[in-house]
Amino acid sequence: MAVSIDDIKKLKELTGVGLTDAKNALVEAEGDFDKALEAMRKKGLTKAEKKADREALEGVIDSYVHGGRIGVLVEVNCETDFVARTDSFKEFAHMIALQVASMSPEYVSEADIPAEEVERVRAEAKNSDALAGKPADMVEKIIDGQVKKHFAEKVLLSQKYIMDDSQTVADFLKETIAKTGENVVIRRFKRIELGVND
Repeated sequence: MAVSIDDIKKLKELTGVGLTDAKNALVEAEGDFDKALEAMRKKGLTKAEKKADREALEGVIDSYVHGGRIGVLVEVNCETDFVARTDSFKEFAHMIALQVASMSPEYVSEADIPAEEVERVRAEAKNSDALAGKPADMVEKIIDGQVKKHFAEKVLLSQKYIMDDSQTVADFLKETIAKTGENVVIRRFKRIELGVND
């Protein structure tokens, strides 16, 4: 099946794969660009997960100030100085700073939530009226769901990405890992809002 060179180039740019891989994905998807993109994302995400164990000590610190009222600093790491200096990597770091400014997360990942905070939220969920009369085997599932929901907006990686709410920040991170070919880590952030103490 013939596929357009524009679609091949567009797919290559969005996924960071080679031209041949982009063309093959489009042929396999019978010219359906969205289907090819989804297939390439899945392959890219698999590769990204394999890279997650590699050490990332290079990177950038990016800042964003919104209207003189909200300021954000983020540290985003990668494996090499070469990638850290690319425009696409710097743009990724800046988009993370915008996300933090806009959505005000408290933690980078679920692993950063203090155990006592998780226990406090679990205890509140256990004492909730929503559990009254529920079967015992469902109670734990309901509590788990309430805890997950409570922290979903507070964890940066779990948040919906502000520029594309069909994906989470974690999905955006995995795409960036696939494009750069390196492990990329959002190490930490600090958000300051005028007149608000943390």
